[in-house]
Amino acid sequence: MGLLALATATAGQRVGAFGASRDHEAIQYSTAPVTNAVTVINERLQRGDLALTFEPVSGYLGAVLAAFGVPIESQVLVYSQTSFQARRISENNPRAVYFNDSVAVGFVRGGDILEIAVQDPRQGMLFYTIPQAPAAAPVLTRNDKCLSCHLSWDTRAVPGPFVLTVFPRKSDADYANGFQVDHRSPFADRWGGWYVTGARVPTSMGNLRLLQPKMAASGPRPVAAKASLDGVVDLKGYPSAFSDVVALMVLEHQTHATNLMTRAGWETRAGDPAQVREAVDELADYLTFKDEATLPHPIKGTSGFTEWFAAMGPKDTVGRSLRQFDLTTRMMRYPLSYMIYSAGFTGLPEAVQQAVLLRAFDKLAAGDRAVVKEIVRETLRPLSLMADPVDFRAQPREFLVGPVFIRE
Repeated sequence: MGLLALATATAGQRVGAFGASRDHEAIQYSTAPVTNAVTVINERLQRGDLALTFEPVSGYLGAVLAAFGVPIESQVLVYSQTSFQARRISENNPRAVYFNDSVAVGFVRGGDILEIAVQDPRQGMLFYTIPQAPAAAPVLTRNDKCLSCHLSWDTRAVPGPFVLTVFPRKSDADYANGFQVDHRSPFADRWGGWYVTGARVPTSMGNLRLLQPKMAASGPRPVAAKASLDGVVDLKGYPSAFSDVVALMVLEHQTHATNLMTRAGWETRAGDPAQVREAVDELADYLTFKDEATLPHPIKGTSGFTEWFAAMGPKDTVGRSLRQFDLTTRMMRYPLSYMIYSAGFTGLPEAVQQAVLLRAFDKLAAGDRAVVKEIVRETLRPLSLMADPVDFRAQPREFLVGPVFIRE
């Protein structure tokens, strides 16, 4: 998807990252067969079960979003030049990102390609493109060139997505500076280079001009967010007038969760017990929103994303869901990430899933733990198929994962 990678150190020099090659014999990222949402779409295209309609301005965007079930309400707009289509990106021609739990689609108006990132149950994030030109038989093609940005320390040295914030500069001659953000980042540091819309939005670096010749030494002054981008940006070809604050918060949470899940799976297959334990524990911390930044005030979006996301479920028998928002002091109502339903988590060996959940439940406050465990019992498969009721704390604390034992 082409966001700028800032780290250049090799994985072997870092703690907390995958230390082997992506083409390690247990991984074979570049060559192993894959099955994911893109391969399913390509098979449907080849059989003639699916046709993609090309539109004059947006190309295949609308058809691709519909094929993957990605909602237009998820649209977020970034105008920092951090894609390999950077020369086409500007404040009046921002790059749009659309996403659900397993697929992200990048669109640059006037660009040569659509970019698609998909979560593969075994290999983690894979990258594809489709030409933005009408074709009798369009196809999505694997594109590992994206790894020049999307494999770094920011992604834990596995192929993956991330959200980058960029600081304004006084001139083009100044060095561009920025860093990855997720749910732990202070809001004041988030979303530099991104448009942010909403009815109630925290103070951030969103909506700031990236070149500010008269910027004070103390830094840029915040800009108030608008309810929509009508009249702010030329929206021709974009299916939505929003770059929703809640969608941005969800996207930055799930991008890092995706990378941590990929790392946990790869470490398990590579077979280093210490690395597996570390990866599992870090994932459990993150999925329970450890060190989440407190919301400075209630947050409210305007695109309809909040309502779409919460309605997706799954819900337990009394209507509770890990997708329910709080948006008053924290992002989610229940402090266990909905990403446990994603292909990245359910594609992990079941023993690793259980190890992560055991650690996650141990990290929750007693009141939250009981409710979250009840929701998970009813909504997560295949773990929900175990003996009922499932008492995860009573499960054995030693799991065989390939050649690796995880012990607590």
